[in-house]
Amino acid sequence: MADYRATIEWALSAGEDFAKGRYSRGHTVTFQDHVVHATASAHVVGNRWAAPGAVDPEQMLVAALSNCHMLTFLHVARLKGFLLTRYRDEAVGVMEKDGEGRMAVTRVTLHPQDHLRGPAPVRRRTRRPAP
Repeated sequence: MADYRATIEWALSAGEDFAKGRYSRGHTVTFQDHVVHATASAHVVGNRWAAPGAVDPEQMLVAALSNCHMLTFLHVARLKGFLLTRYRDEAVGVMEKDGEGRMAVTRVTLHPQDHLRGPAPVRRRTRRPAP
């Protein structure tokens, strides 16, 4: 069993007005040794309240899906005898109103490009014993 943890930290800055929604959505996400500067999407809260240079949850979701796909693809390709030298994906997530009128990431499309070195492996056919 594996245990995955993330610590999210946010604090109100001097001069911000939480009650009126006038506060930065910038925060940190800490994964063991790594800290990621994060924010709410500027598409949701506007540029004024989104932290510049930080990633938003929708971006992290798209990246996580693309990352999981790539790692699975690399593993399966290796087991099948392919020799990959590079992989790139320009994943695109779409945030729009869902069927209930709420904003949501409704789809993510992956655009993987892989680079093979050498010929594709030859699949050897195995004979099955006669019944």
